[in-house]
Amino acid sequence: MTFIVLAIVVLIAVFGVILYNRLIRLRNKVEEAWAQIDVQLQRRHDLIPNLVNTVKGYAAHEKSTLEEVTAARAAAVSAQGAAAAGKSEDVLTAALGRLFAVAENYPDLKADQNFRHLQEELSDTEDKVAFARQYYNDNVREWNTRIASVPDNLVAALMRAQKAEYFELEGGAGAAPQVSF
Repeated sequence: MTFIVLAIVVLIAVFGVILYNRLIRLRNKVEEAWAQIDVQLQRRHDLIPNLVNTVKGYAAHEKSTLEEVTAARAAAVSAQGAAAAGKSEDVLTAALGRLFAVAENYPDLKADQNFRHLQEELSDTEDKVAFARQYYNDNVREWNTRIASVPDNLVAALMRAQKAEYFELEGGAGAAPQVSF
């Protein structure tokens, strides 16, 4: 009888360790996925000052639009967490849309090689943000499901695991400002 009880305790311990390790792997995947989003958002944020400076050379009197983009970028850079980052990125995307609308009024700017290159880089970055966002949200969904499902929720409670936030953008998945030249 003692052997059976000992065997059951060992099986429960092994099962608990397996569940714990699975949750740790999944938590690490969520953190790694957020890091990928962060890298792409930082790339986006790094492109914006160059874009603003290029436009500034052609459209210096569009000061309010340029300041709006700069302020939106600063807010996006300092955003903490998926929900705050999503909201600030939405504001930044809208400000960039207005910046590109201003650029429509300047044929020389539209033809500027540097402006075109920055616009292509920004569009490429938006695609990468969309991909990273999907990967992150997939991992968040799996994490949130696991920590709420039996028997994982028992181990998750011991770990004090918290639900992760989805990274959502109002304009859709990596919605790049639409510009036509």
